[in-house]
Amino acid sequence: MTYSARRLGAWCAGLLLAAVSVVVGCRAAGTDGVTPIPQVLAFLPWLLAPTALAVFLALLARWRLGLVWCLAVLALLAWFIRPYGPSGEPHGTPLADFEVLTSNVEFGRGTGSLVTVIRARRPDIVFVEECEYTCQATLRRELGTDYPYRQAVEAGGSGGSVVLSRFPLRGTAPVTGTMGMPGAVADVRGHAVRLQLAHPMPPLPGQIGLWNRELGRLRDTAAATRAPLILAGDFNASQDHEAFRRILDTGLRDAARLAGHDRTPSWPARTAPVIGAQIDHVLVSKEFSASDARFLHVSDTDHRALLVHLTLHRQG
Repeated sequence: MTYSARRLGAWCAGLLLAAVSVVVGCRAAGTDGVTPIPQVLAFLPWLLAPTALAVFLALLARWRLGLVWCLAVLALLAWFIRPYGPSGEPHGTPLADFEVLTSNVEFGRGTGSLVTVIRARRPDIVFVEECEYTCQATLRRELGTDYPYRQAVEAGGSGGSVVLSRFPLRGTAPVTGTMGMPGAVADVRGHAVRLQLAHPMPPLPGQIGLWNRELGRLRDTAAATRAPLILAGDFNASQDHEAFRRILDTGLRDAARLAGHDRTPSWPARTAPVIGAQIDHVLVSKEFSASDARFLHVSDTDHRALLVHLTLHRQG
């Protein structure tokens, strides 16, 4: 390889490494940064691809400093790809087994397919995001007998959301947000369980502050809740976002991680499970264990639904 070719290879490797290093640096510093950092952080594991290309180019260019840089970036990526947050199993007596499903139906378009999934899987509690007026009417008509209890924020477009339950519900004040985030307390076979639907704004350009604030409100709700808690929905965030990690830092556990699916993508559905990000979560307090998690296809929406099997344990 000629000197000019090696120099070009080194420049290309350097540009790739610089771009990846900015994102990895923000992850290491515990900040979500500004656009486009939050958007790219959702796909942090896929930064291994440009880093590997940079390694190849640095080798061809015989750029030793670049190879050291590559190894440092790869080491940081490997460290950050590990699951984040508390794990472990509760040791108390099992009190109740039940299943929870969360699904974003994309402006209600996936409602019909979701009804089919619910009838086939028969979860006990269902969190539905972007469930506008027609969606809510359909769920009431098709599933009202099987799910007689509900707590909803009724709105058009992406603003509507609903919690459906086989267990009796007592409504609580919703978490304030641009899109509906209803809450309730469920009577799960004689045990009070706090339910909270999560659907903060996505980290769109120019709205990173709003996204952070709404995730912060969910974090505050988690920190203030003393009862067993299930916080579920479309968080528009992954474990690589500091705003989401702050929620996990309250002690909540990610049910998908507990069941061995901490990096299984839920969005976008067209490329998942090969390429994507896990932004749909079921987070649970220390009173719960999770023995199974499944990401399910729902037609006509850009999210996969998440179904988890939970066990509530006695504490203390």
